[in-house]
Amino acid sequence: MKPEPEDELIPTRRSLLTRLKDWDDRDGWKEFFDTYWRLIYGVALKAGLTETEAEEVVQETIVAVAKQMPTFRYDAAGSFKAWLLQITRRRIVDQFRKRPPWGGSGAPASGDASSRTGAVERLLAEEVDLQPAWDEEWQRNLMDAALRRVKARVTPRQYQMFDLYVLKEWPVREVIRTLHVNAAQVYLAKHRVSALVREELRRLERQSEVATASAGRRP
Repeated sequence: MKPEPEDELIPTRRSLLTRLKDWDDRDGWKEFFDTYWRLIYGVALKAGLTETEAEEVVQETIVAVAKQMPTFRYDAAGSFKAWLLQITRRRIVDQFRKRPPWGGSGAPASGDASSRTGAVERLLAEEVDLQPAWDEEWQRNLMDAALRRVKARVTPRQYQMFDLYVLKEWPVREVIRTLHVNAAQVYLAKHRVSALVREELRRLERQSEVATASAGRRP
């Protein structure tokens, strides 16, 4: 089997964006949804929406992306991230605007309407910084990509020891008992796999930085 190019591990990759131009590509849209729904949902919650409202933001953001993808021009990962963030921000603003001037039933509480208006205005003015949550999810995707790549480079037993001891934080004695290995093997797997993961993260971060810088250099 032909190996994947290294840039295929970058979460927002050109091949996926190209596939999204085809509305009938169900696998492509499923991959896009699986990659980004948690990001969109989490950012919506941090902006102050309820769980139900955040779910609607996810759905409406995906619909908005679908409508705009036919005319979207790929210009590296950074530009797509910024574009998707702006769409998400608008959908969050829409949810705030849908809220009644007060919550629940009965008379409005003093200040409810002004609080809602203030939240919308801050979001529209981009004074509410959604970038940290966005960047956190991007880093998580880089880590997932690095782990997938390293998993393909080591033996299943080595990765299993690393997964249980490092990622799942099992006590070493539990790893030894479960996998029927000795402590030296566990520590060796931790050392080797951790080094490979750091190597892959550095590679992916460099690729991401280059892509973002390229996106900023417009003629």
